[in-house]
Amino acid sequence: MNQTDNVTLCVDIKINPVSDVLMAICIMVLVLGITFHSLTAWPIVQQICSKNILAVYLFGLSVSDMLYILTMPSWIYYYHNDHKWTLDRDICKLTGFFYYSNMYISIYLLCCISIDRCLMVTFPLRVKAFRHYRNAWLICGLIYVLVMSIHSVILKLDTSPAQPQQQPQQQHCYETYPMTVPVALLNFLRVSAGFLLPLLILTVCYCQILCKVQKSVSVDEHSKRKIKLLSVGVIAIFSICFTPYHILLLARSVAFMRMESKDYCNFEQKLHLSFSSTLALSSLNSVMDPLLYVLVSNGIREDMKRCCWRNS
Repeated sequence: MNQTDNVTLCVDIKINPVSDVLMAICIMVLVLGITFHSLTAWPIVQQICSKNILAVYLFGLSVSDMLYILTMPSWIYYYHNDHKWTLDRDICKLTGFFYYSNMYISIYLLCCISIDRCLMVTFPLRVKAFRHYRNAWLICGLIYVLVMSIHSVILKLDTSPAQPQQQPQQQHCYETYPMTVPVALLNFLRVSAGFLLPLLILTVCYCQILCKVQKSVSVDEHSKRKIKLLSVGVIAIFSICFTPYHILLLARSVAFMRMESKDYCNFEQKLHLSFSSTLALSSLNSVMDPLLYVLVSNGIREDMKRCCWRNS
């Protein structure tokens, strides 16, 4: 692609009512996210104290979600200000860093939970040999380090200091147009290794779980129905939150690599509001995760009942 000389002319981000919708979604994520995570925090900690391996993954998921939820005020300010960033540039970089890191940490931890459940159902005896509490912490740590390291690189590539020709009111946060070749290549990696591969893993795991449970004579119909709902729910939430974003991310990257400068900028201009909406949609994952905690873990469910009983 031929680069434009003035990046501010590539996409003209205008005042639009959609910004108010995006701001409302961020407010909802902030309020509901803090509420739901607060309700599940103590039960998860209790399960960790009991050396529950699943609780380790849920704890890692919860910490990642809370780091992202705490950046919501910055996004609310940004959308309220019609995509104009007047705060410090480092705050913009930090906000974007936690957004992207949370997305892929969540995706990979959901894969860990799915693989763990699948192995426990399919090979309950063999899996005990290597299913250890310490290994779960190690896997969580590796996921955090790997994802944050990769997104530290993306952060440096995908954000740029304020352009000298821009007025302060024209500056944006994490909306750099046109993208660069390294960013486009990293986007292909994010779509393939960060979305398509995990989606395949989730689908295979839950299909295995469903087949195994369906054939089991020791599982009653009510339990089978609950497992089916959980399996469909996890894949549905994953798809709803992350699929639109990654489809448009792929489309933008392909357009950048294949189109001429003018056509690419026109494409980005038409796609901008839709892409911003998928970013807001993906943030709903931080609200949905606590619901999965309750569905996926009997221990957490029982602890929450006891907490509610004591407070009533």
